[in-house]
Amino acid sequence: QARLAESGGGLVHPGGSRRLSCAASLSIFPYVDMGWYRQTPGKEREMVARVGTAGSVHYADAVKGRFTISRDNAKATLYLQMTSLQPEDTAVYYCNKVPPLASGWGPGTPVTVSS
Repeated sequence: QARLAESGGGLVHPGGSRRLSCAASLSIFPYVDMGWYRQTPGKEREMVARVGTAGSVHYADAVKGRFTISRDNAKATLYLQMTSLQPEDTAVYYCNKVPPLASGWGPGTPVTVSS
């Protein structure tokens, strides 16, 4: 059973940066695409970035040019470097494989962008 633990969230001022990490207890981690997702109250969870097994990346238009996803297969860890953060980036951020495992949703890590 997958266990994914996100960390690194917190309060950030507009224009600031934050790095999220996701420790994956997932034996197949090196062999699957992984993604970062986010959710705000009243909205459906959306994927903001994904990284393939060979490192190919894809970003949602809302974060393109500001967020960078990366992975360390040896550590089974996924990262999301976020820069130029804006209030609309406020959300709970989750990691999961792509497509997501129903059992893979962790508690998420909240990011609040506010002055």
